[in-house]
Amino acid sequence: MDYQWFPGHMTKAIRQMKEDIKLIDLVIELLDARIPISSRNPEIDHLGQNKARLILLNKADLADESQNNQWIEYFKKKGIVALKINSKNKQGIKEINNAVTIACKEKIEKNRKKGIINRPIRAMVVGIPNVGKSTFINAYAGKNCTKTGNKPGVTKGKQWIRLNKNLELLDTPGILWPKFDDRTTGMHLAFIGSMNDNILDVSELAYQLIKLLNHLYPGIINTRYKIKGDEDPLEVMYQVAEVRGCKLKGNQPDLEKTSGIILDDFRSGKLGRITLDRENAG
Repeated sequence: MDYQWFPGHMTKAIRQMKEDIKLIDLVIELLDARIPISSRNPEIDHLGQNKARLILLNKADLADESQNNQWIEYFKKKGIVALKINSKNKQGIKEINNAVTIACKEKIEKNRKKGIINRPIRAMVVGIPNVGKSTFINAYAGKNCTKTGNKPGVTKGKQWIRLNKNLELLDTPGILWPKFDDRTTGMHLAFIGSMNDNILDVSELAYQLIKLLNHLYPGIINTRYKIKGDEDPLEVMYQVAEVRGCKLKGNQPDLEKTSGIILDDFRSGKLGRITLDRENAG
């Protein structure tokens, strides 16, 4: 199966971001902690190459903690400030203000030398679909979120959100990129739900997920569904169908329903804390 998905509205969104990037000082890039490389949009690297950068590994509670720490170090070695966060329970949110100051140290110093003091940093939040941008913004802004109105040179009607006296935020829609460089990237994005499941063969997707988990986390599927170990992903699916009572007429296993259960359990963390991208492969 070819894992590609780029709806028309994303072309417009990228075009708008190219305009908006001129107005900002900092790019805050949300990544899914389970796939920190696969969820990095190369378009963002190109657009934000002359801007301060901050990477937030969101949904860190769903990812392997030892891998989270390795990825933080990975980005640090590349000169990029990175934090692990969980927007749903606000874990790591308090550290962001300090991280913004560190990431924008050069910009703040330039402003100070020009006599510009207390000017809020203008940031853009970017990320792929389903990475949790809205949840993050709500968690970060809290109840003190206020729209500051139109800024000079900004398209009429565009609103900036003032998060605090030092930071103003411009949200962007979640975007993928026109073509993934390799099949693994597309597959990983499909696993976490960044693509529309309706365009995918969920049985094939679940098969590939089981195959990968058998390699990275042997026994994790068996433990969750209380089934016997098996190297063959299809046999695993048959066993899960039996245990969960996923049957079609004639007592045949309902592999589509079974696949949905396995994918949902992975995405919600019921299979355990899992990281699919590995630092040494990044």
